[in-house]
Amino acid sequence: MTLQAEVLLPGSAVAATALALTAPISFWGGVNPRTAEIADVRHPEYGQRITGRVLLIPATIGSSSAAAILLELVHAGIAPAAVVLHEPDAILLLGLIVAREMGYPAPIALRLDAREFAALHGRRLTISGAGALATETG
Repeated sequence: MTLQAEVLLPGSAVAATALALTAPISFWGGVNPRTAEIADVRHPEYGQRITGRVLLIPATIGSSSAAAILLELVHAGIAPAAVVLHEPDAILLLGLIVAREMGYPAPIALRLDAREFAALHGRRLTISGAGALATETG
């Protein structure tokens, strides 16, 4: 299966396992910046680690601090391999932009319809710099 996503913030090609969140998330209080674990006990994916994953986010719960949390994850080397959003989130993307301005390698950010997320969850994906998502076979 190959899908074309919209590139929101360019980045390098990656290959990683997808973690499709099943509920909106707030990075502020919802993700532990020291462990990269989903820290909100009410979130269905509570305890899952997002490091090195293709993180599929159906929606975010707003906080201007989300950018800082994502920046901390990038700085610590424990960020997702790629961030895929249903709808662009300027605050979250700002964290990646600032990380790049500071010289840190930030993940590619894409937009893809959330209806595609469930089929991608747990699958190993390759993502091109142009936003093509392909599931690895075998």
